[in-house]
Amino acid sequence: MVVATIATGLPARASQDVPKPQQTPNLSGVHDFDFFIGSWRTHSRRLKYRLVGSHDWEEFDGTIRSFSLMGGLANVDDTEFDTPEGVYRGVAPRAYDPKTGLWAIWWIDGRNPHGALDPPVKGRFVHGIGTFYASDTLRGKPIKVRFIWSQITPTTAHWEQAYSGDGGRTWETNWIQDVRRVK
Repeated sequence: MVVATIATGLPARASQDVPKPQQTPNLSGVHDFDFFIGSWRTHSRRLKYRLVGSHDWEEFDGTIRSFSLMGGLANVDDTEFDTPEGVYRGVAPRAYDPKTGLWAIWWIDGRNPHGALDPPVKGRFVHGIGTFYASDTLRGKPIKVRFIWSQITPTTAHWEQAYSGDGGRTWETNWIQDVRRVK
């Protein structure tokens, strides 16, 4: 073959010059958040103090409007919470990666919109339950963060956030949110 390549005057290809075959995109989870597109009323229970053994919860209502973007590969929530401290807004962008089959979820807090973004929680839905994880910090110490989406119907859903200060061995649920579709 080398002789044939030299004889024809064509350069031989090095292994790095051979294009790698395209990986088939994993679109199995691209529609996982389609259920959430629309307008929702929320009721939240949030632990006032996290990872300190507190049992002091506060409750408040809110609204979420969720929109699909990028042909379904992303979506974003426009959220308004009426907390005991006052009304504040936030934005939750989500993006699907067809290479990994994972969703990433960020939070932009309207009380500090130019602050650093939290690391995204990443995960997927399995048997109707979405579980998402991230490594973050709380009061300067490393923590794990977990979101769980469950109890999903056409008109309702349940979301929980939990933190772990021990690398994921134990979890403290610190925010519980039930949502009901408005339209």
